[in-house]
Amino acid sequence: MMRYSDCWTLVARALFSQALAGEPELVESETTTLDAGSFAFTACFTGDEEGSFSIVLDSALLEAPLLGEGVDQREGWGELLREIAEAAAGELLAKAGKKCRIETFEPGSSDAPVSRGFRLKSAGGTWTILVQDQLCVAATFESSPQGETGASAAEVCPAISPGAGSGIELLLDVELEATLRFGCRELLLGEILDMGPGDVVELDRHAADPVDLIVGDKIVARGEVVLVNGNFGLRVTEVAAPRKRLESIRCLF
Repeated sequence: MMRYSDCWTLVARALFSQALAGEPELVESETTTLDAGSFAFTACFTGDEEGSFSIVLDSALLEAPLLGEGVDQREGWGELLREIAEAAAGELLAKAGKKCRIETFEPGSSDAPVSRGFRLKSAGGTWTILVQDQLCVAATFESSPQGETGASAAEVCPAISPGAGSGIELLLDVELEATLRFGCRELLLGEILDMGPGDVVELDRHAADPVDLIVGDKIVARGEVVLVNGNFGLRVTEVAAPRKRLESIRCLF
Protein backbone atom coordinates (compact mmCIF):
# COMPACT_ATOMS: atom_id res chain seq x y z
CA MET A 1 0.00 0.00 0.00
CA MET A 2 1.35 3.41 -0.95
CA ARG A 3 2.07 5.62 2.04
CA TYR A 4 2.60 9.36 2.34
CA SER A 5 6.40 8.95 2.46
CA ASP A 6 6.29 7.21 -0.94
CA CYS A 7 4.32 10.11 -2.42
CA TRP A 8 6.68 12.63 -0.84
CA THR A 9 9.65 10.92 -2.47
CA LEU A 10 8.01 10.96 -5.91
CA VAL A 11 7.09 14.64 -5.67
CA ALA A 12 10.43 15.71 -4.16
CA ARG A 13 12.42 13.99 -6.92
CA ALA A 14 10.41 15.76 -9.60
CA LEU A 15 10.26 19.23 -8.04
CA PHE A 16 13.84 19.39 -6.77
CA SER A 17 15.04 18.95 -10.34
CA GLN A 18 12.60 21.62 -11.52
CA ALA A 19 13.01 24.26 -8.79
CA LEU A 20 16.69 24.01 -7.80
CA ALA A 21 19.69 25.34 -9.70
CA GLY A 22 21.68 22.66 -11.51
CA GLU A 23 18.70 20.26 -11.64
CA PRO A 24 20.00 18.05 -8.80
CA GLU A 25 18.93 14.41 -8.50
CA LEU A 26 17.45 13.00 -5.28
CA VAL A 27 18.60 9.40 -4.72
CA GLU A 28 17.87 7.16 -1.77
CA SER A 29 20.82 6.18 0.40
CA GLU A 30 21.62 4.69 3.78
CA THR A 31 20.45 6.63 6.81
CA THR A 32 23.15 8.55 8.66
CA THR A 33 23.52 11.35 11.18
CA LEU A 34 23.92 15.05 10.48
CA ASP A 35 25.97 17.64 12.32
CA ALA A 36 24.58 20.04 14.90
CA GLY A 37 24.12 22.74 12.26
CA SER A 38 21.51 20.76 10.33
CA PHE A 39 18.03 22.27 10.09
CA ALA A 40 14.59 20.69 9.82
CA PHE A 41 10.96 21.37 8.94
CA THR A 42 8.04 19.40 10.35
CA ALA A 43 4.54 18.96 8.91
CA CYS A 44 1.75 17.76 11.21
CA PHE A 45 -1.12 15.91 9.51
CA THR A 46 -4.67 14.90 10.29
CA GLY A 47 -6.85 12.60 8.22
CA ASP A 48 -6.46 9.04 6.96
CA GLU A 49 -2.78 9.32 7.90
CA GLU A 50 -2.00 11.40 10.97
CA GLY A 51 1.08 12.40 12.92
CA SER A 52 4.24 14.26 11.93
CA PHE A 53 6.59 14.13 8.96
CA SER A 54 9.97 15.85 9.28
CA ILE A 55 12.66 16.63 6.72
CA VAL A 56 16.16 17.23 8.11
CA LEU A 57 18.64 18.97 5.82
CA ASP A 58 22.41 19.13 5.64
CA SER A 59 23.70 22.45 7.02
CA ALA A 60 25.89 22.79 3.91
CA LEU A 61 22.72 23.51 1.90
CA LEU A 62 22.61 26.96 3.51
CA GLU A 63 25.87 27.80 1.74
CA ALA A 64 24.82 26.38 -1.64
CA PRO A 65 22.73 28.86 -3.70
CA LEU A 66 20.45 26.16 -5.08
CA LEU A 67 17.46 28.46 -4.66
CA GLY A 68 19.13 31.39 -6.41
CA GLU A 69 21.66 34.08 -5.57
CA GLY A 70 20.66 36.58 -2.91
CA VAL A 71 17.87 34.34 -1.58
CA ASP A 72 17.50 33.46 2.10
CA GLN A 73 18.26 29.77 1.67
CA ARG A 74 16.64 28.63 4.94
CA GLU A 75 13.41 30.49 4.18
CA GLY A 76 13.48 29.31 0.57
CA TRP A 77 13.86 25.68 1.63
CA GLY A 78 10.90 26.08 3.97
CA GLU A 79 8.72 27.41 1.15
CA LEU A 80 9.78 24.69 -1.27
CA LEU A 81 9.35 21.85 1.24
CA ARG A 82 5.90 23.08 2.23
CA GLU A 83 4.84 23.03 -1.43
CA ILE A 84 6.22 19.50 -1.77
CA ALA A 85 4.39 18.41 1.40
CA GLU A 86 1.08 19.77 0.08
CA ALA A 87 1.59 18.28 -3.39
CA ALA A 88 2.44 14.90 -1.83
CA ALA A 89 -0.86 14.97 0.08
CA GLY A 90 -2.64 15.46 -3.25
CA GLU A 91 -0.63 12.62 -4.75
CA LEU A 92 -1.65 10.34 -1.85
CA LEU A 93 -5.29 11.10 -2.54
CA ALA A 94 -4.87 10.38 -6.26
CA LYS A 95 -2.82 7.20 -5.79
CA ALA A 96 -4.41 5.58 -2.74
CA GLY A 97 -7.66 7.47 -2.13
CA LYS A 98 -6.45 8.60 1.31
CA LYS A 99 -7.12 12.15 2.48
CA CYS A 100 -4.77 13.96 4.81
CA ARG A 101 -4.39 17.64 5.59
CA ILE A 102 -1.46 19.69 6.87
CA GLU A 103 -2.39 21.35 10.16
CA THR A 104 0.98 23.01 10.76
CA PHE A 105 4.28 23.29 8.91
CA GLU A 106 7.07 24.74 10.99
CA PRO A 107 10.86 24.88 11.22
CA GLY A 108 12.38 23.07 14.14
CA SER A 109 14.03 19.84 15.13
CA SER A 110 12.78 16.37 15.84
CA ASP A 111 14.18 13.59 18.04
CA ALA A 112 12.30 10.94 16.08
CA PRO A 113 14.32 8.12 14.48
CA VAL A 114 15.33 8.53 10.86
CA SER A 115 13.07 6.56 8.49
CA ARG A 116 14.77 7.17 5.14
CA GLY A 117 17.97 8.76 3.92
CA PHE A 118 18.62 10.57 0.64
CA ARG A 119 21.46 12.24 -1.23
CA LEU A 120 20.81 15.38 -3.28
CA LYS A 121 23.39 15.25 -6.06
CA SER A 122 24.38 17.87 -8.61
CA ALA A 123 27.52 18.99 -10.39
CA GLY A 124 28.06 21.50 -7.60
CA GLY A 125 28.06 19.01 -4.73
CA THR A 126 26.25 16.33 -2.75
CA TRP A 127 24.10 16.93 0.32
CA THR A 128 22.27 14.69 2.78
CA ILE A 129 18.53 14.87 3.41
CA LEU A 130 16.86 12.70 6.06
CA VAL A 131 13.17 11.92 6.59
CA GLN A 132 11.53 11.18 9.94
CA ASP A 133 8.18 9.58 9.21
CA GLN A 134 5.90 9.50 12.28
CA LEU A 135 2.65 9.11 10.33
CA CYS A 136 0.28 6.25 11.08
CA VAL A 137 -2.92 5.09 9.39
CA ALA A 138 -5.87 6.52 11.30
CA ALA A 139 -8.67 4.58 9.58
CA THR A 140 -9.66 1.14 10.89
CA PHE A 141 -11.62 -1.63 9.20
CA GLU A 142 -14.37 -3.17 11.31
CA SER A 143 -15.65 -6.72 11.13
CA SER A 144 -18.75 -7.47 9.07
CA PRO A 145 -22.10 -8.25 10.79
CA GLN A 146 -21.46 -11.96 10.18
CA GLY A 147 -18.24 -11.71 12.17
CA GLU A 148 -15.99 -11.93 9.11
CA THR A 149 -13.07 -9.58 8.82
CA GLY A 150 -13.70 -6.64 6.50
CA ALA A 151 -11.63 -5.81 3.45
CA SER A 152 -8.02 -4.92 4.10
CA ALA A 153 -6.57 -1.55 3.22
CA ALA A 154 -4.73 -3.15 0.32
CA GLU A 155 -7.99 -4.50 -1.12
CA VAL A 156 -9.82 -1.19 -0.80
CA CYS A 157 -6.91 0.93 -2.11
CA PRO A 158 -4.76 -1.31 -4.30
CA ALA A 159 -1.13 -0.25 -4.55
CA ILE A 160 0.16 1.12 -7.81
CA SER A 161 2.24 -1.40 -9.71
CA PRO A 162 6.00 -0.73 -9.73
CA GLY A 163 5.93 -0.02 -13.45
CA ALA A 164 3.29 2.67 -13.25
CA GLY A 165 4.47 6.24 -13.78
CA SER A 166 4.01 8.78 -11.02
CA GLY A 167 1.23 11.32 -11.42
CA ILE A 168 3.51 14.24 -10.66
CA GLU A 169 5.81 13.31 -13.55
CA LEU A 170 2.83 13.26 -15.91
CA LEU A 171 1.71 16.67 -14.67
CA LEU A 172 5.10 18.17 -15.51
CA ASP A 173 4.27 17.66 -19.21
CA VAL A 174 0.94 19.50 -18.99
CA GLU A 175 0.91 22.70 -21.04
CA LEU A 176 0.02 25.87 -19.13
CA GLU A 177 -0.87 29.25 -20.60
CA ALA A 178 1.71 31.94 -19.90
CA THR A 179 0.82 35.63 -20.25
CA LEU A 180 2.97 38.76 -20.45
CA ARG A 181 1.56 41.74 -18.52
CA PHE A 182 2.86 45.17 -19.47
CA GLY A 183 0.85 46.98 -16.80
CA CYS A 184 -2.67 47.65 -15.60
CA ARG A 185 -5.06 50.51 -14.98
CA GLU A 186 -8.39 50.81 -13.18
CA LEU A 187 -11.12 52.37 -15.32
CA LEU A 188 -14.66 53.44 -14.56
CA LEU A 189 -17.37 51.58 -16.41
CA GLY A 190 -18.36 54.86 -18.06
CA GLU A 191 -14.82 55.34 -19.36
CA ILE A 192 -14.83 51.86 -20.88
CA LEU A 193 -18.21 52.45 -22.55
CA ASP A 194 -16.98 55.78 -23.97
CA MET A 195 -13.79 54.28 -25.35
CA GLY A 196 -13.28 54.40 -29.10
CA PRO A 197 -10.62 53.89 -31.79
CA GLY A 198 -7.63 56.18 -31.27
CA ASP A 199 -8.06 56.54 -27.50
CA VAL A 200 -4.92 55.93 -25.43
CA VAL A 201 -5.02 54.10 -22.09
CA GLU A 202 -2.05 54.97 -19.88
CA LEU A 203 -0.78 52.03 -17.81
CA ASP A 204 0.80 52.13 -14.36
CA ARG A 205 4.23 51.04 -15.62
CA HIS A 206 7.10 53.01 -17.16
CA ALA A 207 8.33 51.90 -20.57
CA ALA A 208 11.70 50.90 -19.06
CA ASP A 209 10.18 48.81 -16.25
CA PRO A 210 10.24 44.99 -16.56
CA VAL A 211 7.12 43.14 -17.67
CA ASP A 212 5.51 40.25 -15.75
CA LEU A 213 5.30 36.62 -16.87
CA ILE A 214 2.10 35.23 -15.35
CA VAL A 215 1.04 31.58 -15.05
CA GLY A 216 -2.20 30.70 -13.31
CA ASP A 217 -2.63 34.30 -12.00
CA LYS A 218 0.81 34.15 -10.29
CA ILE A 219 3.87 36.17 -11.33
CA VAL A 220 6.59 33.57 -11.95
CA ALA A 221 9.20 35.81 -13.61
CA ARG A 222 9.96 39.32 -14.87
CA GLY A 223 12.07 40.52 -17.76
CA GLU A 224 12.43 42.69 -20.83
CA VAL A 225 10.59 42.34 -24.12
CA VAL A 226 12.66 41.21 -27.11
CA LEU A 227 11.94 40.22 -30.71
CA VAL A 228 12.53 36.60 -31.70
CA ASN A 229 12.12 35.81 -35.41
CA GLY A 230 9.59 38.61 -35.74
CA ASN A 231 7.63 37.54 -32.63
CA PHE A 232 7.60 39.10 -29.19
CA GLY A 233 9.63 37.26 -26.54
CA LEU A 234 10.78 37.74 -22.95
CA ARG A 235 14.37 37.85 -21.74
CA VAL A 236 14.05 36.78 -18.09
CA THR A 237 15.86 38.98 -15.56
CA GLU A 238 14.10 37.96 -12.32
CA VAL A 239 12.58 34.66 -11.21
CA ALA A 240 10.09 34.25 -8.36
CA ALA A 241 10.88 32.09 -5.33
CA PRO A 242 10.12 28.36 -5.78
CA ARG A 243 6.94 28.55 -3.73
CA LYS A 244 5.47 31.25 -5.98
CA ARG A 245 6.33 29.27 -9.11
CA LEU A 246 4.79 26.09 -7.72
CA GLU A 247 1.65 27.92 -6.58
CA SER A 248 0.90 28.61 -10.24
CA ILE A 249 0.24 24.87 -10.78
CA ARG A 250 -1.30 24.05 -7.39
CA CYS A 251 -4.69 23.56 -9.05
CA LEU A 252 -3.29 20.51 -10.84
CA PHE A 253 -2.65 18.53 -7.63
